[in-house]
Amino acid sequence: MVLRVCVIGCGAAGLGALRHLSARPETFQGVGFEMAAEVGGTWRYTDNVGTDKNGLPIHTSMYKNLRTNIPKEVMGFPGYPLPSHLPSFCDHKDVLQYLEEYADHFDLRKLIKFNTKVESVTPLSSHSKTAWRVDYSFVNSSTNTETGSSVFDAVIVCNGHYSVPLVPELEGMNEFRGTIIHSHDYRDPEKFQNKVVVCLGGAASGQDICLDIAPVAKKIIISHDRPRIASPLPVNVFQQVGIARLTPNSVIYKNGTEEEADVLLLCTGYRYSFPFLTEECQLKISGERITPLYKHIIHTKFYTLSFIGMCKIICPFPQFDNQVKFVLSSLDGTQKLPSTEDMDHDTESDYQKRLSEGLPHRYAHFMGPRQWEYNDELARLAGFEPIPKAIQMLYNEVHRTRVQDLSNYKTKQYRITGEATYEILDTE
Repeated sequence: MVLRVCVIGCGAAGLGALRHLSARPETFQGVGFEMAAEVGGTWRYTDNVGTDKNGLPIHTSMYKNLRTNIPKEVMGFPGYPLPSHLPSFCDHKDVLQYLEEYADHFDLRKLIKFNTKVESVTPLSSHSKTAWRVDYSFVNSSTNTETGSSVFDAVIVCNGHYSVPLVPELEGMNEFRGTIIHSHDYRDPEKFQNKVVVCLGGAASGQDICLDIAPVAKKIIISHDRPRIASPLPVNVFQQVGIARLTPNSVIYKNGTEEEADVLLLCTGYRYSFPFLTEECQLKISGERITPLYKHIIHTKFYTLSFIGMCKIICPFPQFDNQVKFVLSSLDGTQKLPSTEDMDHDTESDYQKRLSEGLPHRYAHFMGPRQWEYNDELARLAGFEPIPKAIQMLYNEVHRTRVQDLSNYKTKQYRITGEATYEILDTE
């Protein structure tokens, strides 16, 4: 019997899912749903912020000068590398073109309902082989009243988690007279000309955007409670501890230091959001922890509902590919999943281990160094080839270089030379 599989979202994760579904027409029939008119998800840049012409929230969090912070040599989907002529750290437009070409190469567009918003996903029974009713609407219709409904054997959620800003509640926020902007709405540095900018958040996006703004800003203060950034920074970029509160014209940090500021830039991350899942789906999001998900992917009450790309701090496209193959192995019976009780126990053990290592609750899906063992485990459980060691080795090399020289690490060029080898190219 051919299983009908709904794929929600056609960015990188959704395209990866459709690729593997379409490669096995005797087993799967994949149907993609995409709100936009084209593929690409968050990689489809626009100058616009707020809402689009259809009144829907702008999805992308790309900014004009963004270049990848991991090299193209580790970014590509298995079997379909990014073009060799591109620099290792390429422009966001290059990644979008890659995803468009990926969709064309595997003939995926014919499987996708574009300009289509999934309104609700509802289970039609209560056992592990649940079917799903998917209700949707056509967002570019003149009246926005056209709707449809289909039944699927499985649902794979690929809607990403870089589109709904996580905005902290800071004392005095409503009284602050300067500009408050989340990184989701950051597009170019020109608006920050000669401004004093306080950037709340010292992770990757905060670091990258501050470097983008530094040439035009008067002064930038990266405010965070992480270990201090060890790399040399531009002369007008400084570090401070987290923010205690705001006044109408200034920021007061947790150490009592007060500083006048023109702009508060929130590089504070994003929320998981699945507004189309009905209550019957029994999914909970608490403090950025999604439960109950086995291996961060499969719903332990409804085995035919899965999520791709929920993990954070990862080498994304190869992991998406692994997760998709893990899901399909459970759907076609290649992999026999443990009982709900055992999956929930495994999930809780992973969570408690993170807490015991000092990670906060919100890091439930944080990977970082954990991603490689995790990726290998997915491959072992589902019986497919693991990601080549060279990907891990080069990813880790770039991380070390980034930590040491944040301003210049993207000037390096790399090449993978074997299953477990890579080289640094002479760029002079």
